[in-house]
Amino acid sequence: MRSRLFLVIAIIVTVALGLVSRKVPELFPAPLGKYPGDALWSLVVYWGIAWLIPNASIKKVAVLALLVSYADEISQLYQPPWLNAIRRTTLGHLVLGSAFSWLDLLAYTFGIAAEAAIDYFLPFNSAHKRAKG
Repeated sequence: MRSRLFLVIAIIVTVALGLVSRKVPELFPAPLGKYPGDALWSLVVYWGIAWLIPNASIKKVAVLALLVSYADEISQLYQPPWLNAIRRTTLGHLVLGSAFSWLDLLAYTFGIAAEAAIDYFLPFNSAHKRAKG
């Protein structure tokens, strides 16, 4: 079972890193552009789902995180004025984004795959303990 305290701390740290990635982009290699922030956004989704379902398998959390991330990105194809007004706020932009991009889907996939690998090796992960024992 995942530690919910750890997950809350992970969410806070990941959000902070994501905000830093946008405010100080030179911390990351220039060719990566804005995509480290997108990958970090998908990590927050992963951590959030893991917090909601702490006993879920890594695969289940990863699939749900991908579905939520992809749905959020695809929702950006829908541009009604009322939703765009929400997207123009700081929080709305951070959560909902603004413009659809295929490359964002790739960043989400990479971020969630990396997180699933990290999750496997976390000491409280029962799958890791079973593999060792």
